[in-house]
Amino acid sequence: MGTRTWKETRPPERAYKRRKGVKPTAEQDRAAGGRHRRTVAIGEDRYARASVSLRLPEGNRRIRAYLRWSQDGKTRERYIGEVDHDTRAANLAQAWQQARAAGMLTEEPLPPDSKASSREVRAVMRANRGRDTKPELALRSLLHRAGLRYRVDIQPLEGVRRRADIVFPKDQIAVFVDGCFWHGCPEHMRASKKNAESWKTKLEGNRARDAETNELLRAAGWTVIRIWEHENPAEAAGRIRRAVREARADKKR
Repeated sequence: MGTRTWKETRPPERAYKRRKGVKPTAEQDRAAGGRHRRTVAIGEDRYARASVSLRLPEGNRRIRAYLRWSQDGKTRERYIGEVDHDTRAANLAQAWQQARAAGMLTEEPLPPDSKASSREVRAVMRANRGRDTKPELALRSLLHRAGLRYRVDIQPLEGVRRRADIVFPKDQIAVFVDGCFWHGCPEHMRASKKNAESWKTKLEGNRARDAETNELLRAAGWTVIRIWEHENPAEAAGRIRRAVREARADKKR
């Protein structure tokens, strides 16, 4: 007789229970494909952020998924269906897919002043602006652990209003961590369909500005390193460490 699977007995706890230390909101966002994809309509042009609950009824061998949200001070829920994976992450993702296919979720309207074509595009745009982004923090942490010291968000050249994310002034190395949307990543940038021409002009201008910044810095003797936000932080940190070592070795010669 072959080995019995949990579908024939009871599933393991890892298939439905959340591990300690896992943040519920982040877990739900990952499974749903983004916070903006967890929306339910609750009537009168109102919307709520939902979550998926996984339960294993006593004496049952199947995990059941429920969509839950808060409405008028009360918790509401709808049964989604059964899920059958052996990890909680996979079961949450399956439940979100089932809820979407069943029409339980909706696309919340964009604010009137938004230039994005969808909530998904707006989420990407909002995640790729400003300083201290997650990719920047991850990169800076690795560099700091490697014993490197640097300055953050400063103008490498006096009188030139261009700021770099990480700067090694003495070594004349400027690092830019470029967001995929705002800087036109060829792999991940998704063009907005709303105001398409306006956005095309904006992004082309950003790329032209990046190229001009590179030229200005290199003409002044600086090394420019550009890193896409999607790049592996460890590999990017390695590129920077090598550039710093080379710059310091050149000074000793």
